[in-house]
Amino acid sequence: MYTIRTATVNDVETIREIADKTWWVTYGPILEAEQISFMLNEIYSANKLHNQIENNQQSYLLLLEDGRPVAFAGYSPHEENADIYKLHKLYCLPETQGKGYGKVLINEVAQKTIEAGKHVLELNVNRYNNAKSFYEKMGFAVAYEEDIAIGPYWMNDYVMRKEL
Repeated sequence: MYTIRTATVNDVETIREIADKTWWVTYGPILEAEQISFMLNEIYSANKLHNQIENNQQSYLLLLEDGRPVAFAGYSPHEENADIYKLHKLYCLPETQGKGYGKVLINEVAQKTIEAGKHVLELNVNRYNNAKSFYEKMGFAVAYEEDIAIGPYWMNDYVMRKEL
């Protein structure tokens, strides 16, 4: 049994814990440990998440299984294209993967996108991340490749889009 709710600044540590447990399993096979640590500290710092939520820069949804937070999604209007919503983050605890929670969260973000009057949902996925096939099953298609510098490291991504 699961429920979904909007995260608040009180959920920052929960989001950080899920990200930490998920990133090592997800990215360990494809990135160096130093890069994972750097990116977790950069992207999921308590201050950054707090500011994103408090200033409405990004909305977060938490998925709870029997009252326990096990997955989250972060999304917002696209910074450069007003017609697109961006799914910035989607992570499910490793022990819950395969239960359909990623699909549930994507569908919830898609619904929020439509409610905002937008009809395209976009995300970035590392070119070596197995999640690419999951996103394709969810109706996303590669739009282009993008390399993004984060500190001394690079994110080598596909940008994928789904028409809603």
